[in-house]
Amino acid sequence: MKPGTEHVTIAVSGAYGGQTVDFRRLANEGMTLVGLTKAFNNGSVTFQSDLVDNLNRGDDNYLELLDAADAYIERNGLDLPEEPEARTRFPDADCITNPIVELNLAEAGITSIIWATGFATDYSWLNVNAFDDKGKPAHQRGVSTEPGVYFVGLPWLSRRGSTFIWGVWHDAKHIADHIATQRKYLAYRDPSQR
Repeated sequence: MKPGTEHVTIAVSGAYGGQTVDFRRLANEGMTLVGLTKAFNNGSVTFQSDLVDNLNRGDDNYLELLDAADAYIERNGLDLPEEPEARTRFPDADCITNPIVELNLAEAGITSIIWATGFATDYSWLNVNAFDDKGKPAHQRGVSTEPGVYFVGLPWLSRRGSTFIWGVWHDAKHIADHIATQRKYLAYRDPSQR
């Protein structure tokens, strides 16, 4: 995935030592996958036709990460065991080849819905001139266009790991160094003006 494109987070469970969550495997085990929910009307829910695209983007992102890891291992001459199962692609289950685009909940026997949507960013509480015309932070590597406002944890702030705890430290160090430099500039006074 190239910087500037939407980042797809690789899902990892805590089960069995941290296995990757493989949606194609889960579909083959009986889970029904659907596209993004589009609307709910008169007891029926409709879904976008983006399921296959979403799965493919996730696969591409995952394989790119594996390629980067393999390249790092080779570049550094590390002696690590191969894990060929990591690249196994399960066949498309019926819910993928024939995706559900509309579902009447009563007819399907569905009486409960657990809505797990994740989260979206909301900067409405931050009343500063630090955002572009789309409401996204205007910054250069986390240093905002608004003096004294900084951002960390954004996708691709400076690298793939910018959104993860194990990767955000690069950006946090950069921001801390920038703040320290700005404080030095503010603390400096021309001796002739004292």
